[in-house]
Amino acid sequence: MSSELEKLIAGEWYCFTDEAVAARKARAAKLCQEFNAIPATQPEKQTEKVQEIFGSYGENISVQANFNCDYGKNIHVGHDFLSNYNLTILDIAPVNIGNNVMIGPNCGIYTVNHPMTAKGRRQYLAQAKPVTIGNDVWFGGSVTVLPGVTIGNNVVVAAGAVVTHDVPDNTLVAGVPAKAIRQLTEE
Repeated sequence: MSSELEKLIAGEWYCFTDEAVAARKARAAKLCQEFNAIPATQPEKQTEKVQEIFGSYGENISVQANFNCDYGKNIHVGHDFLSNYNLTILDIAPVNIGNNVMIGPNCGIYTVNHPMTAKGRRQYLAQAKPVTIGNDVWFGGSVTVLPGVTIGNNVVVAAGAVVTHDVPDNTLVAGVPAKAIRQLTEE
């Protein structure tokens, strides 16, 4: 029989109160608390701490406090990554973010979901699906990305959008749920 952590990693339903699952989250909470306590006047120390949290990262990354995550090691960002204040990444499953990505304030990227049934929720079940964000992407403020979504290259997600489905390259999306508004061109 698989452990709850093995179920989580396999993308199956797992119990999120399991000791091994909870330990990963507790570690991340501690590191995020340490990151959030570093003064903004010490950006080098902030970068060092976020590099300790992330699974991998490129050159020239900047994350503003407050930042929170569920695991940290499932977060992979490319070069020239910038997030504004109050980013939450629930990285139970991998979150892969490309190069030249800017994330506005108060955004959330979520890989975890819970059952639609009361019985399943009472059993503390969860299931994770990865999120992928391409290169040259900009999120306005208060964007939410739901589990299993892939966002292409050269995408702009308007402020307040809730991204529930994949977004193709070169697209501006907006709304709840986010819908394509228009194609993006170089000029």
